[in-house]
Amino acid sequence: MSDLHLHIVSFDIPYPANYGGVIDVFYKAKALAGKGVKVHLHCFKYGRKHSDLLEELFFEVKYYKRDISKKHLIKSIPYIVSSRVSEELVNNLLQDNYPILMEGLHTCSLLEEPRLDNRKRIVRTHNIEHEYYQNLGKVETDIFKKYYFHNEAAKLRRYEKVLKTADLLLAISKNDEDYFSSKYDNVDFIPAFHPFKHVNSKPGKGKYVLYHGNLSVAENSNAAKFLMNNVFDDLNVPFKVAGLRPPRHLINQVNDRKNIELIADPSDEKLHDLIENAHINISITAQRTGLKLKLLNTLYNGRFCLVNDKMLSGSELDDLCIIANNHGSMKRKIKLLFDEDFREDSVEDRKAKLGTIYNNGNNVDHLIKLIR
Repeated sequence: MSDLHLHIVSFDIPYPANYGGVIDVFYKAKALAGKGVKVHLHCFKYGRKHSDLLEELFFEVKYYKRDISKKHLIKSIPYIVSSRVSEELVNNLLQDNYPILMEGLHTCSLLEEPRLDNRKRIVRTHNIEHEYYQNLGKVETDIFKKYYFHNEAAKLRRYEKVLKTADLLLAISKNDEDYFSSKYDNVDFIPAFHPFKHVNSKPGKGKYVLYHGNLSVAENSNAAKFLMNNVFDDLNVPFKVAGLRPPRHLINQVNDRKNIELIADPSDEKLHDLIENAHINISITAQRTGLKLKLLNTLYNGRFCLVNDKMLSGSELDDLCIIANNHGSMKRKIKLLFDEDFREDSVEDRKAKLGTIYNNGNNVDHLIKLIR
């Protein structure tokens, strides 16, 4: 069997793999390389450093400066796309005839490049992007950012039809698969790739509830604020909030609240310890987009997982979680769960379900068949 070579065009440098989008990119590329695929990784860079590890793992790694100048804001194509157009990248891709995997609508200017028309071109859709940006706009308070998000959403909605020229679309969740299948041919479902190999959930009890997320993102800080003010306002249960760069308004919420603790910028080890030892990991979101990788983290490593239904959005993981959609229901379920032990049979249920749907090995085999 001849060597399989694959170009992967990433919207960002995918290491360290420490936020949603790049986690899927990094572990997918790593799984492909682990199966002997010669991965040619192309990364747009804007703030992250070159990585020696990527050089070790992959056949070839190339970097391109993302042009983040404001001139792209007035173009008719979305900023996330126009700031990632590179003639150098196109020239590098033209050196051979290997298939090209584009990560996100961000890198899809390549679908409009006539010199690549004879190539197999695959797009990994990380989100329904216009919905994602619309929702970012709804929760944003800064008037200029709000305008940018709504404007970008409108551009993304129009631009998305470029996907009809791709040979294959790889949806990251069942919801996204339903959406893209209703508009385009050649859609397949490949779940998110991730770092978790084994379910490490500990049976028994913990002493607190944990919410974690990147707190510099408005959606996450709003979720934490909602939980503090509406769920843990009168619950006699310790509540910990952990995450990167918490905003001042969130820090102020915690002052004088004896049952609430804010852990700013925890190390990976500290966060893992917090997830593992919580009695309940609570995850809520205001928008149904993609797959929330923190949900997988809590299911692989934590005890009870309490979520709202938007968190599950097409993940196929409903029966491993406890669902509550308003503050009253969340309070009731937290009180009930605090009287229960997390049992060994729940650990076994997770092993069975996660080992089927979210098995990187099975999913990479499926992906290789599609690429060939």
